[in-house]
Amino acid sequence: MWVNCRCIHEPHHLHLETDQHSIEVQFMKIRLATIALTLLTTCLHSASKPNIVFLLVDDLGWTDFGCFGSDLYETPNIDKLCAEGMKFTNGYAACTVCSPTRAAVMTGKYPVRTGITNWISGPTMRLHHEETTLAEALRDGGYQTWHVGKWHLAPRGADEVEDYYPEHQGFDVNIGGNHWGAPGSYFHPYTTQRKTMGKLPPGGKEGDYLTDRLTDETLKLIDNRNEKPFFLSFWYYNVHTPIQGRPDLVEKYKGILNDGKKRRHNNATYAAMIESVDESVGRIMKKLEEIGQAQNTLIFLTGDNGGLDRNGNPTENIPLRAGKGSAYEGGTRVPTIIKWPGVTQPGSISEEPVISIDYYPTLLDITGIQGVAAHNKNVDGVSLTPILRNPEACLGRESLFWHYPHNHGGGSRKYGSIRKGQYILVEQYSTGALELYDLKNDLSQSTDIASKHPEKTQALHKEFRNWLKSVGGTIPEKTGRKKKPSKR
Repeated sequence: MWVNCRCIHEPHHLHLETDQHSIEVQFMKIRLATIALTLLTTCLHSASKPNIVFLLVDDLGWTDFGCFGSDLYETPNIDKLCAEGMKFTNGYAACTVCSPTRAAVMTGKYPVRTGITNWISGPTMRLHHEETTLAEALRDGGYQTWHVGKWHLAPRGADEVEDYYPEHQGFDVNIGGNHWGAPGSYFHPYTTQRKTMGKLPPGGKEGDYLTDRLTDETLKLIDNRNEKPFFLSFWYYNVHTPIQGRPDLVEKYKGILNDGKKRRHNNATYAAMIESVDESVGRIMKKLEEIGQAQNTLIFLTGDNGGLDRNGNPTENIPLRAGKGSAYEGGTRVPTIIKWPGVTQPGSISEEPVISIDYYPTLLDITGIQGVAAHNKNVDGVSLTPILRNPEACLGRESLFWHYPHNHGGGSRKYGSIRKGQYILVEQYSTGALELYDLKNDLSQSTDIASKHPEKTQALHKEFRNWLKSVGGTIPEKTGRKKKPSKR
C-alpha cells in the first residue's frame, strides 16, 4: 500500500538542553525521524516489487512459435516478447503431462514430492493444502493474485473437489479454473454434457472464442486493480484438444497452406489456436503499455508439456523425438521466454537447462518475499536470477530429473530419466532397459549409445535412483512386453 512519506528535516547541530522538557522533545524528534525513515523504506520496498504475468500454454510444442522455428504459425507478439526478453533453448516442463507440471510451478517441487505424477483423472491426486503455493506466498507478501484459465489440480470425482480450486489455493480471483483439463468446446458456452467450464463472469454470446473471452476478463482485472502489485496466472486451455480454432483464422491458414510449399507444420486449425494465444499475449502487453506498467512487469511464458505429436498429430516437434506423454525430448522440452524489464538483455539467449520447479524460487528471489520456511526446505528448484542478469551465467546445478510411473494413452510407457550436461539417460520401467543419448550431437535422440558407454550409463542410472529414493519415489514393477499371439 502506498504511504505518503515525508522527510523530517533536522538542524545540522542539535543543542541538547539540560532541562527534562528539552530532552524529551529531542527524543520525540528522533523517534519521529525513525518512524519516517521506516515508512520511507516501506514505500521504496513496495515500489520495488514488480507485477508478475505468468503465461502457461497447454500442450505447447517446442517449435510452435515463430521465434522457436515454426514455418507456419504466425506469432508476432510472442516474437516481440522474445526479442525484448530472454529465450531459453533448453527450457523444460517438469513432466510429460500437464497436472504434475502445474503443481511444480505452484510449489517449486518435483512432481513426485507433491504426489501428483500424472494428469488428474480421479479423486486421489490433488494439490494438497499442506503445500504453500506460489500464489499464497505472493499474496502473503503483498500481492493481489488472479488465476485465469485452466487449473486441473483438483481431485476429479471427489465430493470436496471445489475446495481445491484456485480460490482456495492462494488466489483472490478465479476465472475459468476447475478440475477439468480441457473445455468441452472452445466456443460459447464452452461446455458439453460431460464437461463443465470453470466459472466465468456473466456474459458472452454464441460464437465467442474461449481464449478471447478469458483475455477480455484478464484485461478487466488489470483495469480494476488496486494499488498493490499483481500476480496474474493465465494458464491457457489452448492448444489442448478439442482442436478448434476461430473460423477467420482457420480460413487464413487454409489459404496459406494452399501455396504448395512443404512445411514442418501443416494443420490450419491448430495454427489458428496458436495465433489466438499470440493475440492474447499481444493484448496483455498492449494493456501494460497503456497503463504505464510495462517496465514494471515481469512476464514468463512457457508450456506444461511437449506438443501433441503422434499419428494424426496436430503439430510437429521435429527435430525433437516424439511428443506429449513420451520419455523423450518432444515430451518435455518447451518454448520458454522471460522478460524482466531493465534486467534481461533484449534478445538474449540462454542455453542453460531450466525447468518448471525453478519459477517458484525465482519469483520469491526477485520480489524479496521469504515464503514459508517449512515449505522452502523441500523446494527443488533454483532461482534463475543469475541467468536473467547474465545469459552466460551458470546455475551450478548438475542434473535434472523426471519420474513418470504411468503408461500414457499416446502409447508411451512408464519411465524415469536424468539429464546431466549433454547426456540424458532414460530408464524404461516396464522392461528395465536403459537408454543413453548425447543431446549435443544427437538432439533427435535417434541413436542409443548406452552399450558404447556402459560406465556413464551406470553412473547416471545410480544418480537417478539415488535421487528418486531421496524424494520418496518408487519404481513400478517390471511387466515386460507381452508378445502378440501369432495369427497363423
